[in-house]
Amino acid sequence: MPEWAMATPKKPRRTAERILEVTLDLFNRFGEPNVSTTLISAELGISPGNLYYHYPAKDELINALYDRYEAALDELLRAADGVENVEDAWLFFHMLFELIWRYRFLYRDLNDLLSKNRRLETHFQFVLQHKGRAVRALLDGLARGGVLRISGEQAQPASTAMVVVLTYWLSYEYVREPRRALEPEASANSLARGAWHVLSLLEPYLEPASREHLHQLSAPYRGS
Repeated sequence: MPEWAMATPKKPRRTAERILEVTLDLFNRFGEPNVSTTLISAELGISPGNLYYHYPAKDELINALYDRYEAALDELLRAADGVENVEDAWLFFHMLFELIWRYRFLYRDLNDLLSKNRRLETHFQFVLQHKGRAVRALLDGLARGGVLRISGEQAQPASTAMVVVLTYWLSYEYVREPRRALEPEASANSLARGAWHVLSLLEPYLEPASREHLHQLSAPYRGS
């Protein structure tokens, strides 16, 4: 076999990167309060000292994962400016819920995390502000596209309600069905229901054709 055709062996992943990947998986599966650094090091097959070398405290693991989430969120929220029809809005909120799902431990344990971690307490206020600005930009885009008729007075409470649903949807799903809501096999329907309920807040302001299109997109989830 020619040398160029041979598969290049993968470089071993850096330990710090592996630690974050495994920690995210454990936090998502069991909830951050239920995962100790001892469990993380055991799952990785490394000594607690090796884990401590890279991340001297559990809060540093949480903060590093939050930084990744915030960077991905900021990038995604910038796309709100380009949304000008219902289908784009449906896709945008799906993608936003998928990102929230990827870091669902933050939302599952949000109140507990904020009470213990001063940095997250401050930064999550910025997250709410960024989500609010993005949703208002999305409403402006839908209005420009001629699919939404909403006044500034109406847009403010509507955008706030949309941010509330975005932020607490997974908590609602967990209370509704605690044995399944946060399991991967249940995620697709859960996220689609979330996207539908966020957009349903705009139904009174949508033009008839766009309202009908939203109903078609969300038909499998409207009864949930």
